Amino acid sequence: MKRNLTWSLIIFAVGVFMGALDNGIITAALTTLNRSFGVSPTWGAWTITVYTLGLAISVPIIGKLSDRYGRKKLFIFEVSLFGLGSLLVALSPNFTWFLVCRFIQAMGGGGIFIIASSFVLNTFPREKQGRMLGILGGMNGIASVLGPNIGSFILNMTGSWHWLFLINVPIAITLAILGMKFIHEEQKLTEARLDYAGVAILSLAVLSMMYGLTKLDGVNLVDSLTSGPFLGFIAIGLVLLVILVVTERRVQKSSKDPILPIFLFKNGVFCWTLFYAMLSGTIIASIIFVPGFIEQYLGVSSAVSGYWFTPLALAAGAGAALGGRLVDRKGSVFTMLTASAIAALGFLLFAVWVEQIWQMVIASCLVGIGFGSMLGAPVNILATEDAGDNKGVALATTSLSRQIGLTLAPTLFAGFLARSFMNIGDAMKSHLGEAHIQAGAGALPNMPTQTDFSTMQAGFAQIPDPTTKKALMDALHEVVGIGYHGLFYAAMTICILLFATTLIIGVVRKNKQGRHPLHQNL
Repeated sequence: MKRNLTWSLIIFAVGVFMGALDNGIITAALTTLNRSFGVSPTWGAWTITVYTLGLAISVPIIGKLSDRYGRKKLFIFEVSLFGLGSLLVALSPNFTWFLVCRFIQAMGGGGIFIIASSFVLNTFPREKQGRMLGILGGMNGIASVLGPNIGSFILNMTGSWHWLFLINVPIAITLAILGMKFIHEEQKLTEARLDYAGVAILSLAVLSMMYGLTKLDGVNLVDSLTSGPFLGFIAIGLVLLVILVVTERRVQKSSKDPILPIFLFKNGVFCWTLFYAMLSGTIIASIIFVPGFIEQYLGVSSAVSGYWFTPLALAAGAGAALGGRLVDRKGSVFTMLTASAIAALGFLLFAVWVEQIWQMVIASCLVGIGFGSMLGAPVNILATEDAGDNKGVALATTSLSRQIGLTLAPTLFAGFLARSFMNIGDAMKSHLGEAHIQAGAGALPNMPTQTDFSTMQAGFAQIPDPTTKKALMDALHEVVGIGYHGLFYAAMTICILLFATTLIIGVVRKNKQGRHPLHQNL
């Protein structure tokens, strides 16, 4: 039995890594994909958007189906669907077919982490659940942050974007075969009829709201928040959610099995945990900007800047394992408080201290440990402690909340960088004015209108006058610093909100259970 549990955990961990890796791995090949299919960057962005939408739809549905049909069957189905989708993506004859297959792939990858976490919570002894969930969270976190680097490596080795997807096929086949042999569990299955109306309404609501979030513009945030597309799709999603609540209340009185048990949302701990999960998703999103900071602010070559991301990824894995052990010993609330504080310190150092690569490594390790400790164990255990036989649904809802944060945050964080580049003209005038006076130079050169760092840097490097060149480079460095420092301050603020949210969760649990929230073992 112990051997089967070990094999099961290994199989689930590899599956989680494979599923989480895919949305990041493709970012390295976006330009190549756009050129291959002859589409614009705007259309090319749908490569990621459609995968995100597929994940958002599949997560709550798979969570419910795992409670109904069994985690083993659903895991094998999800892995197989992910492998099939990967094969179809690699063989896509045109961009439309490519997007359809990406959606199929997302429907397969979306539920793997949910099923794996649910298996741990229902199979492993309570005193080991934190460590096991920490392992899964670590795999999820490492895959999320290493995706672009692994994608670049595969692309450089093979020279073809097709291998980014073909590599998933043998892994998926192997996982499905091993899953059939080694995954065993006793699970009480739901026998009531499935709520198909609820499934349809929930899918449409999630699709509408997630698509609405993609309409936000980080530079013109206020205008995009009041734009027709954003308000329209968000409004449609909210209306559908209201219809879903009404529908589910009726379903509870019938013989059907509701897709979304309403009683979960009457639990204060569960609702605040969802909010924490959404905020933690924004932290994941902030981390994807670190390689850009290393290249653009610290001046590391683009050819090797991604490798300096490795310390953060390793620290995230170590943090997930540490967080799991801390949950087993001190409880989820204590772990979340500690994780939020460590991550906040790391982001603060990025904003006020980091000027050299060794300083970046220290700050990265703090962010990684804090971010890794948030994933997996503490949030999942809190979300499911009162879920009863609906652990799959509770985990899925938590994952969906995290996905909302992960979808919303990149636009907001990118806005800091874009707005800082809008001030490049003033920064150049400030630096060039003094430089030209000292050098006795003539009129200032024309101010560039583009906001692309690489283009500006390449243009400035060709200026023959060394004094002018240095002044322009200093101006660019200043502007880049303002943008990234604002981004890191925002991430630090979110970590403070995570800390405050955890305190609220602790108070709610204390009032509910009458025990001290910081030292309660689960």
